[in-house]
Amino acid sequence: MGKAILVLSDGTIFEGESFGAEGETIGEVVFNTSMIGYQEILTDPSYRGQIVTMTYPLIGNYGINEEDVESVKPQTAGFIIKEGSKIISNWRAQKSLDEYLKDYNIVGIQGIDTRMLTKHIRDKGAQQGIISTTDFNPESLIKKAKESPTMIGRDLVKEVTCHEKYHWTEGGWNIEVRSQKSEARNQEKRFRVVAYDCGIKQNILRQLVDAGCDVTVVTAFTSPDKVLSINPDGIFLSNGPGDPDAVPYMAENIRGLIGKKPIFGICLGHQILCLSFGAKTYKLKFGHRGGNHPVMDLTTRKVEITAQNHGFAVDAASLPPELELTHINLNDKTVEGVKHKNLPIFSIQYHPESSPGPHDSRYLFNRFVEYMEYHLTQK
Repeated sequence: MGKAILVLSDGTIFEGESFGAEGETIGEVVFNTSMIGYQEILTDPSYRGQIVTMTYPLIGNYGINEEDVESVKPQTAGFIIKEGSKIISNWRAQKSLDEYLKDYNIVGIQGIDTRMLTKHIRDKGAQQGIISTTDFNPESLIKKAKESPTMIGRDLVKEVTCHEKYHWTEGGWNIEVRSQKSEARNQEKRFRVVAYDCGIKQNILRQLVDAGCDVTVVTAFTSPDKVLSINPDGIFLSNGPGDPDAVPYMAENIRGLIGKKPIFGICLGHQILCLSFGAKTYKLKFGHRGGNHPVMDLTTRKVEITAQNHGFAVDAASLPPELELTHINLNDKTVEGVKHKNLPIFSIQYHPESSPGPHDSRYLFNRFVEYMEYHLTQK
C-alpha cells in the first residue's frame, strides 16, 4: 500500500496508508461511533461533502453488497479508518470495502490513530481537512483545506436531490425470500405518500412501503401545488446534507403545505420544518453521528437508543408556541423531536429507519400512518 496523508485546517497532520482510491479529496472531517453499518454510512447522502472517520478499529470485515445501500453510490468525500479487514466473511458479500471505494473513486486513509483524531475533533470541533496520496507538502495541503468551503451556508441538497419524480416500491429485507422486493410482502398500500428528496435514504422509503404506503418521491424544488396535485394522504420530508438555512426553497415549500396534509420529517426535514415555523438552527461543535445516542420520548417517557447523523440542530429556545418539544437527546439535551399542537405534523432529528440498527424507533412510521388515518376520518 502507498503512503497517504490527512491534514486538518488547523495544521494537525496524520500520516498513514492509502485505502481505496488514490488521489486527493477535501471535506469536513467528522467521526461516527457505529461499530457496523459502514456501507450505509458511505452511501448516505447526508454525508455529502464530509470525510468520515470510523471510531471502531476494524472496518470491512463483512464486505459490501449491492442491497444494503442508502443511495446509488457512495456519497462521502473520503473515508478514514484504523484498519481495513483483510478477510471478508459474510454470505451476502459481493466485494471488499477497498474494491468498493476504488470502484467509485473514494479516497481513503488507514493506519492512523483514529482515537487521537476523534478526541481532537471532539475538543476542537469538526473542521475542513484533506486526504492526499499525491501531494505530501503540509503547507500546500493546509492552504487547500483552509480555502475549501465549510458547511455553514452551503446548499448541498441541490447536489443530491433526484432529477425528476419517481415511484418507489421496494420494501425491507425479507429473510424468507432473501430479497427486498415488496411484491414478496404482498401488502396492501393504503396511503399515498409524497416524499421530498433532500438526499433521502433508501431505507426510509423501504420502511414507508412496509408501513403500507404507496410512495412517490419528488425533487426538493417541487412546488406545493405540484405535490398536492398528486393527491397524497401524507407528506414526508427527508434527511439530507449541509446547512438547513441554505435551502430556503424547501422551507417555502413546507409553508405552502402546512394545514393541508399530515407531515412527517426526519433529520434535515425536521430542521427545515422547524425553520418553516420560524424557529432557528445552529451548528453543533462536532455533531451527532453514531448508532448509540439515547433519546427520550417526552410523550411516553421511554428512552430509545438511536442512530444519528447531523451537524446542525434546532434551537430549543426559538421554538414557536405552536410546536411542542417531544424528544430530547439525553447526552446534551438538544432537540430531537417536535409536534404541532393542533395539526397532524411531527418531526424527529434522528433516524428511525436506521440500518443495520438500532430499531427502537421504527414505531414512528406507524405513528405517521396513524396521523394519515385519523386525518382521512376527519374529512
